[in-house]
Amino acid sequence: MQLTNEIMYQASVDKNPDFEGVFWMGVKTTGIFCRPTCRARKPKAENVEFFHSTHEALTNGYRPCKVCKPLENPDETPAGISGILQELANDPSVKITDRDLAARGMEPVAVRRWFTKHHGMTFQAFQRMHRLNSAVKKLKLGHSVLDTAYDSGFESLSGFGDGFSKIFGTSPANGKYQKVIDLKRIETPVGTMYAAAVEAGICMLEFGDRSTLESTLTKIATALNGRVVPGNNPHFDLLERELAEYFNCRRKVFTVPLSPIGTDFQKKVWEVLRKIPYGETWTYSRQAEFLGDVKKVRAVANANGMNRISIVIPCHRVIGSNGTLTGYGGGIWRKQKLLELERNVLKNSAD
Repeated sequence: MQLTNEIMYQASVDKNPDFEGVFWMGVKTTGIFCRPTCRARKPKAENVEFFHSTHEALTNGYRPCKVCKPLENPDETPAGISGILQELANDPSVKITDRDLAARGMEPVAVRRWFTKHHGMTFQAFQRMHRLNSAVKKLKLGHSVLDTAYDSGFESLSGFGDGFSKIFGTSPANGKYQKVIDLKRIETPVGTMYAAAVEAGICMLEFGDRSTLESTLTKIATALNGRVVPGNNPHFDLLERELAEYFNCRRKVFTVPLSPIGTDFQKKVWEVLRKIPYGETWTYSRQAEFLGDVKKVRAVANANGMNRISIVIPCHRVIGSNGTLTGYGGGIWRKQKLLELERNVLKNSAD
């Protein structure tokens, strides 16, 4: 399925957010280019042209729209918030108050709104989650409840106990038995993603705008008999680095450890996905044939749909038997962008 001018124009008329980052529209009569979701009045179809990158629009002489600001990433973490997130990553016991934010020139209300929008909780709640996540890991290492409470930044043992039991449903004394699934928000050129990880590796990498994200996190918590809590994990550093290299056309194979959650059959299907060469596409029937049973095409397709580790387990490389881009959980247009990226890398390396 090709992304035609008709489809892109209609998406702009509808202000469809699914196309954010997929294309930009240049208006010939004004010389500006816009996002698909721009609030400005849409011109006639004959007065527009479309580009697949902001660089392409700029090199064709268009200026960025002052209404939708296409050169800015609407989901990009502000510099100030990036700084405090790094502080929490370095030391989860750090407590940053509204007064501290104001002293840094940051508006506490704006920070609270940003965290509520992107993490589903206030900044203070986010900090508390990080402290509790760190506390569980200390308890698992054999630290005492008293030392853990104060080392994790809690001002009282009772406050630590109340917060711990509210999140984990048990007392800190049982904390060493608690399973924690770490969660982190990651920005990519194809949208915000959320990664979840355990000690063995990454168990989820999903697009933030998926309607099933919340239920996926619930299923992961149930499968692992644990709690999903924002926090640090060594695998996140490698994942972010390799994702950046992938999108910068400098990585074809991911090495970050994975810990996918699924049935034995699903895991076999996902392993086959990882064998599809970079820049190539397979059909479901070829996957089934590789598994040794050509009759399992439907089962293979269902297993692909249950893949919760996008991009790294590349289900975007599977297409229909007639060559069309079949369904993709992150959106068919993301699938097209990922395939175009990989094909362009192979084409450029061959030239």
